[in-house]
Amino acid sequence: MDDSSRRLQQRRNQPSFSSSSSTGPTRFRSQNFSTNPTKTTQSSNSVPRSNFTTATTPNNTRNPGHIRNRKSETYDGISQQQEEQEAREDVGSIIGTCPFMCPDGERAQRGRLRDLAVFERLHGDPRKTSPSLAVKKFCRTISVKHVQASDVRPLAVLEDTLNYLLNLLDSSEHPFEVVHDFIFDRTRSIRQDLSMQHIVNDRAICMYEKMVKFHVISHQRLRNCTSSSISSLQYLNMEQLTKALASLYVLYEANRNNNFVYENEAQFRSFYVLLHLDSKNQQMEESLSYWFRNVPSPVMKSKEMHFARQVLRFYRMGNYKRFLCTVSSEASYLQYCIIEPNVNEELDVESLCHACGLKITSDDGKNKSLPTKQTTFSIPKGSLQSYELVGLQQ
Repeated sequence: MDDSSRRLQQRRNQPSFSSSSSTGPTRFRSQNFSTNPTKTTQSSNSVPRSNFTTATTPNNTRNPGHIRNRKSETYDGISQQQEEQEAREDVGSIIGTCPFMCPDGERAQRGRLRDLAVFERLHGDPRKTSPSLAVKKFCRTISVKHVQASDVRPLAVLEDTLNYLLNLLDSSEHPFEVVHDFIFDRTRSIRQDLSMQHIVNDRAICMYEKMVKFHVISHQRLRNCTSSSISSLQYLNMEQLTKALASLYVLYEANRNNNFVYENEAQFRSFYVLLHLDSKNQQMEESLSYWFRNVPSPVMKSKEMHFARQVLRFYRMGNYKRFLCTVSSEASYLQYCIIEPNVNEELDVESLCHACGLKITSDDGKNKSLPTKQTTFSIPKGSLQSYELVGLQQ
């Protein structure tokens, strides 16, 4: 195994997400995400941070409504931007007053219906929960015209809820697909509450960056899961990743002054380019040439964007050596999470060689190599195992 392969293997073993550890090994570019974006201009939508149990609840001036039964739903194809626009048009200037991660009415109803996720159950009882465990579910069919302020969480509560959810990501008590499914649904609910309140300030940008980061990490980790529903989870995760990225880019532009660029913007813009490595990804409809025209010049000149464009070019050319070397020496952890499905596994290469009758040798350092001038090459009999090797399809 050469140096590039060793570096890639070490990269796979890097911890996924921890609120207390924001930097990767020294061989990677810094992954330190600031608590808030560099830009400090405050919006009128900013809400002072409050504790879940001590937040002051203003008088509710909205019309009475009812709590709907919020069942888990599969995304039905309507774009996130369209949902957010509908919410803005229907609700107006609602300001949430719910001091908890989940409104009281929903929490009580889901307890009666035994509709509590495993992370929300008090002492494992599917009928009991608490304000410190229950998190508001996403509801596609919610009537935003009749939503009550007491059912919507203000910005400070949404920030604390998101941090609580992301702390669950490294939980080892449950399979990752179970953890992912819970966070996936509850972060969609967070985005829904942000949209209903027209919160588009710097703190919202920070939250969207964290949610995109969750989907990027899930993109890598779901590949190692064996559940029968993994294919569906991967598709839905990619769908929400692209939609969350699109919303994040809109927020960047809405808050931009002159040529100002957010601290993490270049890296998050590079994710969109790297997602084009997967030719099967039907989510990426917009052509890159058109997309590049709308990217700020400082971002286009950044090292993150230069890296992403280089990697994409080497991959499409089938120049696997330069592709691997560039990835192993320059990719950040999050960039690698997107790239990894397109990185050839050494075992796949070795398996293909054996299938073709070629011999693999190892030296004293256990570095494997393929001797030249072998005369034993043959076309495998029967069907050939499916390999996603760069250039193999050409």
